[in-house]
Amino acid sequence: MDFPRAWVEFADPADEEQVFRCDLTWLTSRWACIFGRGCQGIVAGRADDGCCSLGAHFSDDDDEKRVARHVARLTPETWQFHPLGTGADGYWAEENEDGERQTRVVDGACIFANRPGFPGGAGCALHALALREGREPLETKPDVCWQLPIRRTFDWVDRPDDTRVLVVSIGEYDRRGWGPGGHDLHWWCTSATSAHASGDPLYLSYRAELTELMGPAAYARLTTFCESRLASSLPLVAPHPADPEG
Repeated sequence: MDFPRAWVEFADPADEEQVFRCDLTWLTSRWACIFGRGCQGIVAGRADDGCCSLGAHFSDDDDEKRVARHVARLTPETWQFHPLGTGADGYWAEENEDGERQTRVVDGACIFANRPGFPGGAGCALHALALREGREPLETKPDVCWQLPIRRTFDWVDRPDDTRVLVVSIGEYDRRGWGPGGHDLHWWCTSATSAHASGDPLYLSYRAELTELMGPAAYARLTTFCESRLASSLPLVAPHPADPEG
């Protein structure tokens, strides 16, 4: 996880009290989600779950309420655990042992993860709902699900001239992002060479997600830095080690 990275800092064009700090090594990498196409999953022996084995923690009440509106449109034909998640004795969210709200875990994986062999199709029922309706999956899924593997953090910084800015970092959600348990994951995609074979760099393939996280003006500014980095005739400074060489 510890290797040279190229970062860029720039003021948010839409907010003078905010600064973005972006990891160009990660954002110009060739990572892409390979769920169902070689993903080994985070739990040994459960590759079909991908990163959905633990359920999804909600970022706040609004996150859960937004997801609830889309859950209401799922049907038994599109969601394998519809009876369990909507029946009188069941619900699709729960409070974990730490008192945090998250999606319910059923038989070792998120309740929205349709298992292989389900007639409605394997994979996240909420993700599939978005694709059927021509939406971005970020509209229907919990925040943590659509943000992965982008990690956004916030730090207030006091400057020497007594001004204060909010530094928003946009980087890689590596094993550390999972907390101490991340070191014990069976497999994690951001460091896997098999997941770094996309035709487009990450900042383009994740345009919708990055725009939602940063705002349109800041994303446009980020794009200029990424383009400049990739357009250079010189070898990339601090390339991602999981990317293909050359």
